[in-house]
Amino acid sequence: MTATTEIDGSLLTPTWFIDSNSPEVADFAAAAVGDATDPTDKAIRLFYSVRDGLRYDPYGMDRDREAFRASHITGLDSAWCVTKSILVTAAARNQGIPARLGFADVRNHLSSERLLAKMGTDLFIWHGYSELLLDGRWFKLSTAFNIELCDRFGVRTLDFDGTADALMHPFDKSGNRHMEYVNQRGSFDDVPYDEIIADFASLYPEWRATASAAPDDPEAAGPSSAEAEGDDAFSA
Repeated sequence: MTATTEIDGSLLTPTWFIDSNSPEVADFAAAAVGDATDPTDKAIRLFYSVRDGLRYDPYGMDRDREAFRASHITGLDSAWCVTKSILVTAAARNQGIPARLGFADVRNHLSSERLLAKMGTDLFIWHGYSELLLDGRWFKLSTAFNIELCDRFGVRTLDFDGTADALMHPFDKSGNRHMEYVNQRGSFDDVPYDEIIADFASLYPEWRATASAAPDDPEAAGPSSAEAEGDDAFSA
């Protein structure tokens, strides 16, 4: 998988992962945009539908290929940055908006001790966001953190009004350093699944051990969603 460098038809074309022509994605997109007809208005509604419609779960990193497919993600009530971005991208393409995926490595300066112990680092690689083409300009949209979670932990919400990017804030509401973008991986017209899985297994030893467990191993799921809403919720 290589990064996208030019605007072409692939940014409106369904793929196996970004199955924007599936009934599930079509239904999700239609419900999200409602009566909006302007592409920017549609994009705004899609942004908030995914940001707040799917609760953020940093432990929901299912390694199965199906878990990275947009039609599968429509049926979830929680997701993480990459899967949320896949859904936004697919829904945008369904509505005729050129869309792709963007990835970066971020450092989370608010990582809790428990999260640091689990991940072994405050560096979160392959943080995902969506890139939508509106009025000749690319916008970067991160839908990871739902508003309830942000309010609970004093973190600034990411908002989108069609005039500026919606990327992770460098500081929280109290002025504490939060997210730092340390490496841009580029833009992709499809999910670089193999690269993500391989790099996660290489960098995160405990994740690698979990990923090697049998699919039906109850330990493979990691902490529960309830725990994900605890003090370590703000991974990328």
